[in-house]
Amino acid sequence: MGVELVLQYFDGCPNWWLADQRLRSALHHVEESSRVVVYQLIRTPQEAQAVGFRGSPTVLVDGIDPFADPVTPVGLSCRLYRTPVGVEGAPTVDQLVDAIRRVERLRADGTEATPRTLR
Repeated sequence: MGVELVLQYFDGCPNWWLADQRLRSALHHVEESSRVVVYQLIRTPQEAQAVGFRGSPTVLVDGIDPFADPVTPVGLSCRLYRTPVGVEGAPTVDQLVDAIRRVERLRADGTEATPRTLR
């Protein structure tokens, strides 16, 4: 069984559309194209605080943010990602494929996926 994928976003940030396109491409690459992506709209700073939202877009793989930077503040902001071609508004397809596969490998090994085990 595949991993659970959640795309967190807020309406004021256009980058979540790019993240959605790349996430769907990544799912195709890992042969999970039929997998459902859950979309979570974050509406308020209080909601952002409650879920630890570090900006839009955020992709959670089995509840873990594989791109989390602990110094990034929680809140309603557009998030930037370091990619091989520079800073972008979403992880690349390859970065998403890698994150999904790492979580799947950890699960298969019986290891809990945490931000630390994903590094």
